[in-house]
Amino acid sequence: MQQTLAKRVSIVGTGLHSGVPVRLTLCPAKADHGLTFVRTDIVEHDNVIAVAPENWVEASLCTVLKNDAGASVGTIEHLMAALHGCGVHNLRIEIDGPEVPILDGSAAPFVARILAAGLVQCDAPVRVVRVLRPVTVESNGARASLSPAEGLELAFEIDFADEAIGFQSRSLEMYNGAFLRELSDCRTFCMRADVEMMQANGLALGGTLDNAVVFDSGAVLTPGGLRRADEPVRHKMLDAMGDLYVAGHSIIGRYEGIKAGHALTGKLLQALFSDPENYEIVPCEAHNVTRLPGTNLSEKDLPLSA
Repeated sequence: MQQTLAKRVSIVGTGLHSGVPVRLTLCPAKADHGLTFVRTDIVEHDNVIAVAPENWVEASLCTVLKNDAGASVGTIEHLMAALHGCGVHNLRIEIDGPEVPILDGSAAPFVARILAAGLVQCDAPVRVVRVLRPVTVESNGARASLSPAEGLELAFEIDFADEAIGFQSRSLEMYNGAFLRELSDCRTFCMRADVEMMQANGLALGGTLDNAVVFDSGAVLTPGGLRRADEPVRHKMLDAMGDLYVAGHSIIGRYEGIKAGHALTGKLLQALFSDPENYEIVPCEAHNVTRLPGTNLSEKDLPLSA
């Protein structure tokens, strides 16, 4: 069955790129409502932004959605990953600014609040996007693909010149709390030189060593170091988990990313939905329900860093 929150959740924080303080309120919604953002600071035109592939906007540094009236919301990927991983299908997300709070740079703070609020079932079956044939997009040596599978599988490879990151790869099946245990606490990361360049250009204004893992010449500058030895590749998988949920439903298929980012995963969704032969949206079959993200969750699955 579809799920929503048992009660409202309010979260206050600062946007990573805008540096603007924002209040986010997660509001329970009825069956088949889906996921929607509502820009409460916008009153002069339509302020409701549905989480749907047609509202995806190409952006390299984060995931952005925009409606036909021009209302947009950015840096949604960590919240979306938390909702995906917790199996939240219906939610009205009220936000009084342009960007979701970055919090600690991972999805764990969102997950902790979702689990504390509790989940309730809606009187409707879960619908999924089943991948029927392989789809691949490539750009500048990076690649992202979706292919048929029995559940949601994620695989990722990264390769950075900085020796503190280097080559990393991992593959996971996303069910039975795997997102909570394996990915939820992994933080966004960047190079110190990139941060300085972005801030000089008016970006990453809310970025600090408290909400990102910053690398510099083989060293980890963030206090406390890494939460996991391969935290960077795990965070890339977390991002993909959130970006894929822009489909509006969980995807039954295998996602593979090689040096991919938000823009490429967004283009992959556009390619998937560009041809009806690539997919079908159907009620989840009974034998596959237990393979969906958000099944068999426990607060014990949430890492201590959350």
